Amino acid sequence: MKIAVWTVTRGASLAALKIKNKIKSLDIYTLKKFKIENGFVMDNFTEVLEENFHKYDAHIFIMATGIVVRKISSLIKSKDIDPAVLVVDENMSFAISLLSGHLGGANDLAQFLESELGLVPIITTSSDVTGKIAVDTLAQKLKCNLDSLEAAKNVTALIVDGKNVELKLPQNITVENPEGVILVSNKKSIKLVQLYPQNLIVGIGSRRGVCSSDVIQFLKEVLKKHNLSYKSIKHFATVDLKADEVGIVEAARYFKKELKIVSRADILEVENMFIGSDFVKKEIGVKAVSEPCSYLTSNKDGKFLEIKAKKDGITISIYEERILYEKR
Repeated sequence: MKIAVWTVTRGASLAALKIKNKIKSLDIYTLKKFKIENGFVMDNFTEVLEENFHKYDAHIFIMATGIVVRKISSLIKSKDIDPAVLVVDENMSFAISLLSGHLGGANDLAQFLESELGLVPIITTSSDVTGKIAVDTLAQKLKCNLDSLEAAKNVTALIVDGKNVELKLPQNITVENPEGVILVSNKKSIKLVQLYPQNLIVGIGSRRGVCSSDVIQFLKEVLKKHNLSYKSIKHFATVDLKADEVGIVEAARYFKKELKIVSRADILEVENMFIGSDFVKKEIGVKAVSEPCSYLTSNKDGKFLEIKAKKDGITISIYEERILYEKR
């Protein structure tokens, strides 16, 4: 988690250093006159905050809550993309989870400051204060993407209201990772929300100069063929020679997923596991790209759903990692 701490007084700057002793990687921003070692100085707090707000996963403001509300009000967008926001007082007494308590992790961060520095966490989300779990929190715990924030809110409301909400995991159903569920109930209206596990690794190889639109369209076709959602893509992977291939880089960016690069040396160690091409071997030194790249960047506990799909100079492989709660 990439964290920024914001201070505008000398006391707050000193408090920020106490937090940094527990979270080494965080960045501290302070005014020039209160400059501290390894901190970022700023002439204009508002301008620097606006420039960096969405570059961090979480922000800790050591200042008055009212100031924070005014400063971030024009920056917040929606709970699925906003960073976590905490407010801490200069005396290091309280940690207020102000924004993105569940999806952003503000509640967890407040509780971390409690365990490490003794701050009292102020958490107001109803599911937490009633000792119940929200759907978006559950999605985080299971490392899944939400199908719909609105659906998640509706089902969480049922949980908070004490209604019966059943969680169907693969071991509760005869078919693992099902494509359909039959629910027996005498209720006229049933609230449902789907969670997408992040367990699909997309390996890509291509000719030089491939268009990103072609890569995107072909991947959509392969996903549709296997009834898979792009929301379950964990990351993309390709060979080092294609690290700067615009079509592949832009395709990964389109789906908002990381592109992992695999060296040909690593591929050589496992290439005998895959059926490859002598022509490709002669051209780049390895006989296969998409399959070994997807496999090598996975947890290697799963199976290929698409071994090697080819179209217009593009090759796509999809490796499915076993979901942790699935039976072996």
